[in-house]
This record gives sequence, C-alpha cells and structure tokens, in this order.
Amino acid sequence: MNVLAALFVVTAFLLCSCGGSDVNEEPDKYVPKETAAESAAGTQVAAAAVARSSPAGSTGGSWTPEFRNSVFDSSAAEGNDEVQVDMSSVNEGYVAIHCQPTDTKIKFQVIKDDNTITYSVVTGKDQIFPLQSGDGHYIFRVMKNITDKKYAELYKCEAQVAIGDPFDPFLRPNQYTDYTENSECVQFAGTLAEGSASKADFITSVYEYIAGSVTYDQEKAATVKSGYLPVPDDTLTTKKGICFDYASLAAAMLRSQGIPTQIIFGYVSPNDVYHAWNKFYTEEGGWQLVEFSVTGGAWNRIDLTFHAGGAGSEFIGDGSNYLEANVF
Repeated sequence: MNVLAALFVVTAFLLCSCGGSDVNEEPDKYVPKETAAESAAGTQVAAAAVARSSPAGSTGGSWTPEFRNSVFDSSAAEGNDEVQVDMSSVNEGYVAIHCQPTDTKIKFQVIKDDNTITYSVVTGKDQIFPLQSGDGHYIFRVMKNITDKKYAELYKCEAQVAIGDPFDPFLRPNQYTDYTENSECVQFAGTLAEGSASKADFITSVYEYIAGSVTYDQEKAATVKSGYLPVPDDTLTTKKGICFDYASLAAAMLRSQGIPTQIIFGYVSPNDVYHAWNKFYTEEGGWQLVEFSVTGGAWNRIDLTFHAGGAGSEFIGDGSNYLEANVF
C-alpha cells in the first residue's frame, strides 16, 4: 500500500497546558487546555472563507468505503448498577461504556502493558474509547471520585484484544471525535467526497475548507476547562474553535470517508507548545504542498490550527520540532 501525505504549515504560537484531575494522584492525561494569555500572537483565519453547503444525504465519492460506526451495545455489556462496560467490539478497535447520571466525577482507565490512559467520563451518555495500543491484553477500570483527588475503583474488567484491521481505531468515532453517519460534518464530508476524483483531492478539500473558514477562538482558549470535549458539528456551525476542535473536526470528516486519521497531542518547539493536530493515511500517491515534500510509507502530519493562521515555516522547520505524546 502506497501512502499519500501532506505536511501542512504552523501558525503563531498557541501555548497550551495539559490540565486535568487526578486518579489516585495520577494526572488526567491527554486533555489539552489552551490559554490565550500564553498565546504569543493570536491566530486569525484567512478573510476569504470557502463557501460550501452540504445537502442532506451525501454519502461520498465512488472510492468511499462503508461507514464504520462505533456503538454501545447494552445487551453485550457487563457491570453493576452504576456502570456498564461493553467489550463486544474490542476486536474492532474500541471499548464502550455507559455510566448512570451522577454529579460525582468518573474516570475511565484503559491499561495495556505499562501504558495507562485516563479519560474523564461524561455520565448519562454512551462513551466510546479507542484501543490505539494495538493487540494484547487490556484492563479497563472505571474509577469514582471519593474525596479531593482520590478515586476508588468502581468496576474492573479485562479483555484479550486482536484487532482485525489495525486502522480500525482511527476510522471510527470516539469520545475525542464524536459523530454519526447523520452528523452535519459527515454529510458535508460526503459532499466534498462526491466532488473529489480521489482521496488526495478530498483531503485537500477538507484541509482548504477548515483552514479557510474556522477561526481560532481566543476567548474559548482563555476559559476552556480541563476535560473539555469537542463537538465537530458545533465547530462546523460556529466556524470557531481551539486546536482540539480543529483536530476533532478534521478527524470526523476524514474518518467518515474512509481516511484513517489520528488525533495527536504533543509539543511543538521552539516554545514547547502543547497542541493537538492530525495524521492521516491514504492509498493514493503523494504531492508537494508549501515547502514540504510528501513521503510515502508512514503516517504524515496535517496541522490545521497552525496553517489557518498562515505563519511562516520557521515554526515548522523540517518537522522534527513536533514531539508526539499521545495518539487517539
């Protein structure tokens, strides 16, 4: 399989800090908090937004595969009166849970080998979490806040995972990119795909639309709280967002049309900006965009937040100043 990729440009610094609550004094990982006060120069989208509409029922181009969903199956779940865990789809790259509504903070831990990922849970709603660490033995722990930053185990279960398609975790909705086949962003992506001769054309269309129409939201960056979760349809409608919103919308649009897409959290030098961006895979060939050459055979970076501000290549260099911390 050949890989097509594009490395897109960075904008003015969006300085962020990773915030969150603790599980037994352990930090809640991978939920970025951006602060406008730390921003060196705010970002602004190009004035000429790309005007497009998304007629209902758009399904995509001739190359678009069947939509891959992720759902909570209550009939397959196990647990107790407070939480149910559905492990019936672990071989499709995800685990699902549902916690009864409560004002108490709930965390969900996905543990494989020495790697523990801790998520904040939205109670009263089905929640999907990716198994991005690949095949192997997983432990799932639901944790309930008992006092201050201390959590107690509410439920624990385990599964031996053998994911049939290694791209599956990056082709389905999850907590960080929440969409359905009927979501507006998916219908819009289908419209763009219908007008695209290839995956390369489609990725370019998504990139141009988001970078040209979504403005970085400085007010939101200054007030966003730890545990924030983006809603791709909201970003599409309001045309405003922070880096997590950009990455989530891009992932929803690309995944829905069969493009494996990761949401990456990490750091960008020279100022160690904590940031979110995307990587994608495609079977197409390659192209060259701005100052960066495309390479095959690997995941490749697409940074919509930074490109939307139009900053110069001095903030990117050869790409080696991107330090990936976590992949979703």
